[in-house]
Amino acid sequence: MPLSEHEQRLLDEMERNLYQNDADFVANISQTPRRKPAYRAIVLGVLVAVIGVGALITGVTVRQPLVGILGFVLMFAGVLFAITPGRRRKDEAVFEEPAAGSSSPNGQRGRQKNSSDFMDRLGERWDKRQDGDR
Repeated sequence: MPLSEHEQRLLDEMERNLYQNDADFVANISQTPRRKPAYRAIVLGVLVAVIGVGALITGVTVRQPLVGILGFVLMFAGVLFAITPGRRRKDEAVFEEPAAGSSSPNGQRGRQKNSSDFMDRLGERWDKRQDGDR
């Protein structure tokens, strides 16, 4: 069954919006700054994990559950420390699109305090796009 003229127009409009949204997404992703891995944290985490594995094996061989549990905790903490991304420094740029009135008094952009603000901005952008196509 072929599409009606109205359905074909709706499908074409949806396709254009999809291409436009994908282009916006790619442009936004390509502008995000890349952070360098924290090599010091990775090395320290791996070192703590290796010590934890050694303590775990030692605890099992000498039949001391407390030493084994401590080794497991050290191993887990070391791996967690190694794979967790480091905190951003204040001098690193953060790519965010500010909402109206979200700038701080000194003109720097701040993080949104609420995820609903983000969704509201997306809704507003969607409405503007839809009004612009008509």
